[in-house]
Amino acid sequence: MLIEPFGGTLVNLLADPHERDEELRRAAELPPVLLSPRSLCDLEVMATGALSPLDRFMGRADYDRALEEMRLSGGLFYPIPVTLPIADAPALEGKEVVLRSANNERIAILRVEEVFERDGERECRLVFGTTDGRHPLVAEMSSWPKYYASGPLKVLALPRHHDFPSLRRSPAEVRAMLAGNGYANVVAFQTRNPIHRVHEDLTRRAAGDIGGSLLLHPVVGMTRPGDVDHYTRVRSYMVLHEKYYDSNRTILSLLPLAMRMAGPREALWHGIIRRNYGANHFIIGRDHAGPGQDSRGKPFYGPYEAQELFSRHSGDIGVTMVPYQELVYLEEEDRYEEQSRVPKGAKVLAISGTEVRNGYLAQGKPLPAWFTRPEVAEILREAYPATHQQGFCIWFTGLPSAGKSTIAEILAVMLMEQGRQATLLDGDVVRTHLSKGLGFSKEDRDTNILRIGYVASEIVRHNGAVICAAVSPYRATRDQVRTMVGTDRFIETFADTPVDVCAERDVKGFYARARAGEIKGFTGVDDPYEEPLKPEMTLRTTDCQPEENARRVIAYLQERGFLRG
Repeated sequence: MLIEPFGGTLVNLLADPHERDEELRRAAELPPVLLSPRSLCDLEVMATGALSPLDRFMGRADYDRALEEMRLSGGLFYPIPVTLPIADAPALEGKEVVLRSANNERIAILRVEEVFERDGERECRLVFGTTDGRHPLVAEMSSWPKYYASGPLKVLALPRHHDFPSLRRSPAEVRAMLAGNGYANVVAFQTRNPIHRVHEDLTRRAAGDIGGSLLLHPVVGMTRPGDVDHYTRVRSYMVLHEKYYDSNRTILSLLPLAMRMAGPREALWHGIIRRNYGANHFIIGRDHAGPGQDSRGKPFYGPYEAQELFSRHSGDIGVTMVPYQELVYLEEEDRYEEQSRVPKGAKVLAISGTEVRNGYLAQGKPLPAWFTRPEVAEILREAYPATHQQGFCIWFTGLPSAGKSTIAEILAVMLMEQGRQATLLDGDVVRTHLSKGLGFSKEDRDTNILRIGYVASEIVRHNGAVICAAVSPYRATRDQVRTMVGTDRFIETFADTPVDVCAERDVKGFYARARAGEIKGFTGVDDPYEEPLKPEMTLRTTDCQPEENARRVIAYLQERGFLRG
């Protein structure tokens, strides 16, 4: 018999059509609050019971205890804070508001019972184990509003999804399907990447070891920027599910979750979520929910840190961990085996994720059949062109008058010489159009940079080249743009020029006016510039001409494969 959901609580999801219509009419008169994509995902999975026992965004007591003890105020185990940031929350306390999607859909009515100020640094340190801006959530949270709001919810409608509707199932629907399979045990597999032959092998082993069903449960909400898009992933999962898995014991269903990339803590959260979907076993692999490398080039989490934490709290969750170590392919035996159990002298083959991206897809080379199914290889080949056809962003940063715009303009011409059209987004030009009306407060500067970053991310997403030249003085904001664009395609380029040299070059006289006190908050005088900690490129402009620096960028792009050598 399938285990019960973790706590069993559901948000008030209005099912009666007359009551819902009445509440929709009432919601039209309430103050609107626009949900971020992350909050919209959180509300959707909460409303369906996937985040049980949560029936609302966390209040202060739940938030504090979840941070410090991985428990809710009532004692139930819960490792991840699920909160609702609202900019003007204090003015809304005690009132009802309507939560809307980006498409202006009325999603829910929230009665704001509690408002509290978040402690971003403490939250990042306790949940992610770091305050490093290279962590995608640390970067994202740096621009969140300072207040969280909580209170009872009435959900009017779930967000509309027009892709893969037959695979979007609630926990109750998945549990019913699993019960129909007739197996007492269920093992779930968390995916945010394509499934290759090694994953097929380990999932089949796991289902066989427990004598039960397999729940393939890919995340299609928010994952790490730069991951394979969920449309491509789901198409590959559908082929595998239809042709290579036992349909009598395997269910494929989608999870619209917004991942936190919180590594070990997130593994625990994923275990709770899968329990709510009916699983009593959960596969945890290497670097589960890891966000990659920090600003020093080191992984944020150890490869088996998530397994170690899950094993300590399996009883709290009520889900048994199925760990797996690194698997390699035994060529002569045509099978996969754990690295530690490979016979002495056996010939083994393995391909890392980096090799898949850079050694095969980026070069237009077909993935070998022992590594991935031919149908999956073809889907990936269609979705991911060779590197020289992919988008990238050169992000010039540095003090005012450091030489960023001059190098950027020369680089744009050199790229066209190479047969690559590039969009140039210069900070001064953007301020006269996209950011017209913004001032020079920290908030306005961040808004300007994030607008440039958004446009750049869209260009890169559609495989275009973009050059951005903006002072972008704050490290956290640049890290947030890196997250928006995708780390693999973001090239932070630091124009390293001493402030006195910049002042000498300043034909507009801004430095002199700022030093005389006529201009306040000028970067490099009375407002700080935070140098990059580990930029992809550093260009020194005092002993190198702009043309030479532009050629250095061209050489770097050729080395990375974005341009043909």
